[in-house]
Amino acid sequence: MDYYISSDGDEIIVGKNNKQNEYLTNKLARRDDIWLQTKDIPGSHVVIRNEDPSERTLQEAASIAAFFSKAKNSSSVPVDYTKIRHVKKPNGSKPGFVIYENQTTLYVTPDEELILRLRKK
Repeated sequence: MDYYISSDGDEIIVGKNNKQNEYLTNKLARRDDIWLQTKDIPGSHVVIRNEDPSERTLQEAASIAAFFSKAKNSSSVPVDYTKIRHVKKPNGSKPGFVIYENQTTLYVTPDEELILRLRKK
């Protein structure tokens, strides 16, 4: 997994494959942490370790989610976010597959410079 720190100091954790996504979303994250993933596009699960992050932190985490997805080179990528408690793994589904509700959608353009700057050393 990769770890980032938002401009406001919140930890952002990124799963890099389906097994990491599964562990991050179902084991590591707390109920009120914020979960993000690109909408209808395969990609990393991203968790913000804060139940009420700033708009800036949400934008940064959404940019990270878009960067680590199949839409990496696109602009205005839709990224959904919701609290972890609204993310469920259906019985018998493959690792990393989830369904979710109560989401809000942000549109971001992945920014590699931003991602490198936020990466936890």
